[in-house]
Amino acid sequence: MIDNSKAAFGRLMAMTMIGAGLLAIGIMFMLLVYTQDDATASSSDFSVIPVKVNYAAPSLDLLTLEGEPVSLSDYRDSVVLVNLWATWCPPCREEMPTLLAFYEKYKSDGFVLIAINQEETRALVSPFVDQYELTFPVWLDEKYIAQQAFNTMNLPSSYVIDREGQVRLMWIGGISAKDLEKYVPDIIKE
Repeated sequence: MIDNSKAAFGRLMAMTMIGAGLLAIGIMFMLLVYTQDDATASSSDFSVIPVKVNYAAPSLDLLTLEGEPVSLSDYRDSVVLVNLWATWCPPCREEMPTLLAFYEKYKSDGFVLIAINQEETRALVSPFVDQYELTFPVWLDEKYIAQQAFNTMNLPSSYVIDREGQVRLMWIGGISAKDLEKYVPDIIKE
């Protein structure tokens, strides 16, 4: 009887080892397939594609980082990318260098990027702006007025407004340089 128990235990262990080996081979195969397909992908390649929309930009009056009153309507003759963000938001932090580079490239063409920080104070936002060396306007929105105006609860969220004050593109999530270059310059050139 003892010999039968040992034999049954041996068979069970052998089947377990074979099963674990097959599972490991399957996992390795899946990883190999996925890493070969995305070997050159970076995290910025996984940004969302904008949605084409067409509605009037909301009325929005806030304060600059320096405490000066400002209004979205002040930028009526420019193409404006409004970016809603926060310092604690990883995708927001990741896209800031991309947004800055795009702004620097197109600002002489009547393009403005307005980064509207959600819920945070000047004391939190100013060091972030200095660290990332942001040159575009940064507004403070401690009461989520912009999120309500644009009807979103997601960060980051971005909206491209044309020169006539119509929201034309909407991103909910991070933006890549590739997608900025693909979708926004045509609106700037109009």
